[in-house]
Amino acid sequence: MSKSAPRFICQDCGAVTSRWVGKCEACGAWNSIVEEARREEAPKGLGGKPGKKIDFVGLEGIAKPLPRLITTIGELDRVCGGGLVPGSALLVGGDPGIGKSTLLTQAAALLGATHPVAYISGEEAVDQVRLRAGRLGLAKANVALASATNLRDIVASLDQSDAPRVVVIDSIQTMYADNVDSAPGTVTQVRTCAHELIRLAKRRGFVLFLVGHVTKEGTIAGPRVLEHMVDTVLYFEGDRGHQFRILRAVKNRFGATDEIGVFEMTDAGLAEVLNPSALFLAERRGNVSGSCVFAGIEGTRPMLVEIQALVAPSTLSSPRRAVVGWDSGRLSMILAVLDARCGLALSGNDVYLNVAGGLRITEPAADLAVAAALVSSATDVPVPADMAVFGEIGLSGEIRAVAQGDIRLKEAAKLGFAQALVPASPRKGKGQPGGNVLTVRPIGHLQDLLGLFRPGK
Repeated sequence: MSKSAPRFICQDCGAVTSRWVGKCEACGAWNSIVEEARREEAPKGLGGKPGKKIDFVGLEGIAKPLPRLITTIGELDRVCGGGLVPGSALLVGGDPGIGKSTLLTQAAALLGATHPVAYISGEEAVDQVRLRAGRLGLAKANVALASATNLRDIVASLDQSDAPRVVVIDSIQTMYADNVDSAPGTVTQVRTCAHELIRLAKRRGFVLFLVGHVTKEGTIAGPRVLEHMVDTVLYFEGDRGHQFRILRAVKNRFGATDEIGVFEMTDAGLAEVLNPSALFLAERRGNVSGSCVFAGIEGTRPMLVEIQALVAPSTLSSPRRAVVGWDSGRLSMILAVLDARCGLALSGNDVYLNVAGGLRITEPAADLAVAAALVSSATDVPVPADMAVFGEIGLSGEIRAVAQGDIRLKEAAKLGFAQALVPASPRKGKGQPGGNVLTVRPIGHLQDLLGLFRPGK
């Protein structure tokens, strides 16, 4: 006979303890331990009924893989690796109100034209989903709607021979299994519901979208194992006060993990941005000190963005360091290199750094562009308006080469830039497509950069 035994589980990391404590010893989170009841079965271990032998098959296989489902939203298909793989599970996370439900509603409506699609909402009523679809101009789309939170009912409705090809669950934190003695949204409920839905998707071969809430730190709420269970993890980033949205893949078993999709939030929903470089630079003003254009790479796509820096005198004993869209630790490193290797003392100044457009840059190739913006602001000498910059900075002040330099130069030339400041390398500048000629100015040390910003240069 089963008996109920209490246990205490951290809602941040899933660690299990035998008693309540204020701080989780595994992840260090405060007030995250919640009591949950569990059922222990009388027979323990694997004794008793023997298991069945499993069948092994060759790696190559005989049957051809099923074709991917194309949503016709180019940015979404790009991030997913060229389309949706049948039987895969995708987890979409993002801040509240960022546009997760809007994106999936648009994708479901487009897929509904050729495939049966089911949209199950645990947060909104059917009429509320219809209102959003009407606002997006998708009221007549062929999408089956439902409002449900009971996992048993959802599985019974989807476990049919004519199951939909695409299923959207919005959101996984609202689902609950009635055989688990804990509240919806807890670690046990999220893990159990996700496991059952993913198993069903693999067995029936439909694409499963799971919408996930995020914590205040920006990570998906619930157990970390949730991200290991799914095939693809997508983060929807951006500032709700800004029109740009970035869809970033942080895990993808069927494609690259460094791809991004760029969207613009409009009154009619999310619109694809086919040329993000031109859009990010649309409001840029030339001949302003502290501004520099960085030629970056996001996945397979070259992208030019504006990096802005402001160096101002400080009256505080500890000057401010404010960074938006970049790593604050890397900014401290560049400031230290400028001080120790180049003699440019900025330690007594407030330093503000911003990546325009709401984009977040993670590659070290932006080091040289950040340094150029800092030196430009400190000397009040503008970076040439027709110059693109990229390169990595070492601790000794040397400028290191970065990958895919030719692609960065081609994108800069396509947008009308006439010169580029790049790491010194054996490769020379070439004539670019479209008749544009890009003058490449290689530099080997950060001191050479300071020479470009002397007044009168």
